[in-house]
Amino acid sequence: MISRRMVCAAAALAPATVLSPLSAQAQSSEARFAQWLQGVRQEAARAGVDRSTIDQALTGIQEIPRVMELARNQPEFKMTWDRYQELVVSNERITRGKALLKENRAAIERFAVPAGLPPSVVVALWGIESNYGQRLGDFEIVPALATLTFNNFRAKFFREQLIASLKILSQGHIGLHAMKGSWAGAMGQCQFIPTSFLAYAADGDGDGRKDIWTNKLDVFASIVNYLSRVGWRPGVRWGDEVSAGSGAGGGGRIVTPAGAGGPTYRTTENFKVILRWNQSDFFALAVGLLSDRIAA
Repeated sequence: MISRRMVCAAAALAPATVLSPLSAQAQSSEARFAQWLQGVRQEAARAGVDRSTIDQALTGIQEIPRVMELARNQPEFKMTWDRYQELVVSNERITRGKALLKENRAAIERFAVPAGLPPSVVVALWGIESNYGQRLGDFEIVPALATLTFNNFRAKFFREQLIASLKILSQGHIGLHAMKGSWAGAMGQCQFIPTSFLAYAADGDGDGRKDIWTNKLDVFASIVNYLSRVGWRPGVRWGDEVSAGSGAGGGGRIVTPAGAGGPTYRTTENFKVILRWNQSDFFALAVGLLSDRIAA
């Protein structure tokens, strides 16, 4: 006869027996992650991040599985130039860009005019990067970057971004849970990665913080500062569409995004500056064309 005591004992043991392999695996992964974070703590401290920030940012954080799903399943870029232009330089984005330039012209010109930068270029980058501040990404930056680095996905690059993100928190520009962005760490309305933030973000309103998430003055100042610092030449266009067979000239180059028979663009040194932001001819052409259409 099976006693009640034996049934209770069996019931208590059964879940542990069934779940123990998965539980042990999870605990092992969590333990390795926690141990790995100790090295991040030490590196951050050596980089000048204060202990309070390190404790707040790294205590109790966990890997984000979705980040690795996105990192490992990036679609190949096979879009045609016509389709890319249709999506990125859409009539809706042009119309909204015109309205936002009119609405924010004084604020944008405050930074753009002294740098010799067309205000429409600022608006174009703002529009393409975050749809004018509407699409910022919803991943918390510190755990996202920690996940990528721990899983050895471009570990050197993302570890540098992780330490830089801790510096940003330490400097008080944004709160821990408000510092959100893409799975790969691009942040705010201008989608700066953390090292770009440290190098180029600007305090547009003089409050001591560089808030590219919610403060448009800081966003505009940061875009202008980036382009100016990497070599924007005042008074020089990004480029123009020309007839097929035209020469480059002027230190630029000819770009044919759709191949032979498609549109031809003679670009300038300022096109190269836009490429410093994103090393894609499609992207740089879209910035130039959207800028021209917003300004028209």
